[in-house]
Amino acid sequence: MYAGLDLGSRSVKLALLAGDEIKELRQYDTIKFYRQYGSLVEGKLLLDFEALNLPPLQGLVATGYGRLAARIAGAEVIPEIKAHVLGAVWQTGLEDFTLLDLGGQDSKIIMVRRGRLVNFLTNDRCAASSGRYLENMAAVLGMTVEELGQYADDPVELSSTCAVFGETELVGRIVEGHSLASLAAGVNYTIFHRVRPLLEKYKSPVIVFAGGVAKNQALRRILKRELKVEVVVPAYPQYNGALGCCLQAKQVRSIVKQKGDRVYDQK
Repeated sequence: MYAGLDLGSRSVKLALLAGDEIKELRQYDTIKFYRQYGSLVEGKLLLDFEALNLPPLQGLVATGYGRLAARIAGAEVIPEIKAHVLGAVWQTGLEDFTLLDLGGQDSKIIMVRRGRLVNFLTNDRCAASSGRYLENMAAVLGMTVEELGQYADDPVELSSTCAVFGETELVGRIVEGHSLASLAAGVNYTIFHRVRPLLEKYKSPVIVFAGGVAKNQALRRILKRELKVEVVVPAYPQYNGALGCCLQAKQVRSIVKQKGDRVYDQK
């Protein structure tokens, strides 16, 4: 069994892989995960495998927002970009695409050719194209994030691409009397306007859309309609990075086994 940890800013994703079969996918609140399942030992986060109720592991790989700050004891750490490329290629079976990953607080645009990373852009300094932005704007509109993700037509123009000023502008549009549907569509379009220049820089006829924001159906329709591309959403968009870590663990295990070296032992 191979385990992958994606230590996100808002949530921790855990994937368990046996061979090519996904055995389990879990999601934890980031702060609760560290408090309940970890303890700091010699500058590294030691996970309580018994409390997590994990089976014996052949390999453990971690990535994500907190991969360096947490320093998981006994885990190989890989960059987020690598984890997400591995996960996207495996989940979709595609080798040539642009990967758009919109998470809780950051965004990534990755060019993939022949199944390998070619180039990438990331934005972790502004939350305007992230899940947190959608949560905030949905709260202003008095709806859930799921409800917000249904609207893509007749959008109200929202010029601000800042997560903070965007809320103020949205309130102004509400006062003007625009319909809830148009306001919600306008919010979804602000996400699109934020990532469009980056996607056009790494043009591809296929966009693989991953991360929590990939569940936003309206944004998927907007991407397809405005960019004239095929939009592919993996079966488990939120767990893409964690699955990529599992695949890395599996690959390392195979190499180590060939060399006859000792493999990871969680005990």
